[in-house]
Amino acid sequence: MSEKNGLYIHIPFCVSKCPYCDFFSVKYDNELASKYVDALISKMKEYEGASFDTVYFGGGTPSALDPQLIEKILNAARLHFDIDNDSEITIECNPSKNLENDFKIYNDCGINRVSIGMQSAVKTERLALGRRAGKEDVKKAIFDSRNAGITNISLDLMIGTPKQTSNGLEETFEFIKEMSVPHISAYMLKIEENTPFYKLQDKLSLPNEDTVCDSYIKAVETLENMGLHQYEVSNFAKTGFESKHNCKYWKLVDYLGLGPSAHSMWNGKRFHYDKDFNKIIDCNGGGDEEKIMLGLRLKKGINKSLINKDIKQYIKAGFMEENGDNVCFTPKGYLVSNTIIADILYD
Repeated sequence: MSEKNGLYIHIPFCVSKCPYCDFFSVKYDNELASKYVDALISKMKEYEGASFDTVYFGGGTPSALDPQLIEKILNAARLHFDIDNDSEITIECNPSKNLENDFKIYNDCGINRVSIGMQSAVKTERLALGRRAGKEDVKKAIFDSRNAGITNISLDLMIGTPKQTSNGLEETFEFIKEMSVPHISAYMLKIEENTPFYKLQDKLSLPNEDTVCDSYIKAVETLENMGLHQYEVSNFAKTGFESKHNCKYWKLVDYLGLGPSAHSMWNGKRFHYDKDFNKIIDCNGGGDEEKIMLGLRLKKGINKSLINKDIKQYIKAGFMEENGDNVCFTPKGYLVSNTIIADILYD
């Protein structure tokens, strides 16, 4: 039986924009938010009757919305779509907001997974990233989520950020251990164009490349020791808590993205909505090239039959390893994966 589709809902509002973020968002406004929700619900009618077993509210900052608006979106999605009763339903949250009441409403309307934007447990590192919430705010959000009945919690961790030190990273790991959450998303900072960090990159106090690589390997080892197993280049989970929705992206299962800048892989076609909510057709999807590029992000890797090039050199160097009929990257290999994938795909 084939896996069901995933539904992504983009909430393009933020109270303030983080200097490293290049995702589409606008400043939160109550009237604008209400109009947006109505437009989003209207767009659902174009895909009437589609079936999903995951829903993901991303952004932007979905928790910036009044929780009743999130409930309204989810109720409309259930009206227009066939959404499994046991679906994984995730919302991204910023802990700078008191989320105690929001979590109760989220739980009541069926949201059962939250992703909390921590980035770091160290105040100086968080401030350098434009994050206003402190460690105690993150801790409160975790406790409030659990008290509301939502125990499937993910924390975001960023590596290679301004002012990050090895001692600071250790402090963050200790916090993660103390909180005992079942999922961590650990991303290495990438300086994107059209962000304040891009303009300031020569002035940012960033760790050097070797330090960033060492920090990533340290993160993999430390999280593994906590029982958070790496299942994708940037994602770690206790057994059974892997993100079902995000795995669809890497396994090329169809997903529908609604909202400005949201992307879709739907019926073999890739398309996205622009900032004015116009649908833009991109290309066909699901070919062998995508199977290699996306499948190799996963720790289980891909079937060796997909690769036509000799990869013995990468296995010998410790960048890749064989696992039965599959081949995958090692943690060290993930650090140079783009180069290796390009070599595998192109002469």
